Amino acid sequence: MKDKIRIVIADDQELIRDSLKIVLSANLDMEVIDTVADGREVIRSVRAVKPDVILMDIRMPGMDGVSCTQIIKENYPQIKIIILTTFDDDEYVYNALKYGASGYLLKGVSMAELASAIRTVYGGKAMINPDIAVKVVRLFSQMAKGNYTIEVDDRNMDALGKTEWKVIQQVGFGRSNKEIAAALKLSEGTVRNCLSSVLSKLDLRDRTQLAIWAVQTGVTTRRLEEDGV
Repeated sequence: MKDKIRIVIADDQELIRDSLKIVLSANLDMEVIDTVADGREVIRSVRAVKPDVILMDIRMPGMDGVSCTQIIKENYPQIKIIILTTFDDDEYVYNALKYGASGYLLKGVSMAELASAIRTVYGGKAMINPDIAVKVVRLFSQMAKGNYTIEVDDRNMDALGKTEWKVIQQVGFGRSNKEIAAALKLSEGTVRNCLSSVLSKLDLRDRTQLAIWAVQTGVTTRRLEEDGV
């Protein structure tokens, strides 16, 4: 018999954690190896038990599911993450998928559908609730048409240094901190600090806004050395 799919459940509601554990454990090919209440506990759990799949709530105290997804995927890219939430907010959808979530399901999904989704992402495919898929398509369509525009003051761009421009370009390519560090021969800590500085200087909320801005303004197509950067 093949190894069971090892699952961690992350939700701040104990009743939901316990219910999901009972139901999923009834599947012969699945094993719930841990249940946790917030993003920081997820990271500690991942280091300790190395799951195959994480069922991740979006809104948790301390560290939310989107931030946790970003950290997990940058450090453990092989772990699959399914966002399981009552919230179908467009921004959450985009950010979770941007940072590498393999699935996005609403909590109203049946247990049979949830088990099927776990098997799907474990097999290397993506699984998105149909209602969520419509939102994703609509958002990317808006972006393609230029209706989803990120504005940055020109004076803020003047404050950017050469390394910061290079990091911005890499973010626009969709690369993780680890990939950016390798490409630019920097440490991951330097990349993280650089990103924080860039977001502050450009007055942008997060990495997603920065990536969209980089694409829309043509930073991803520039030859920075030729531009004197």
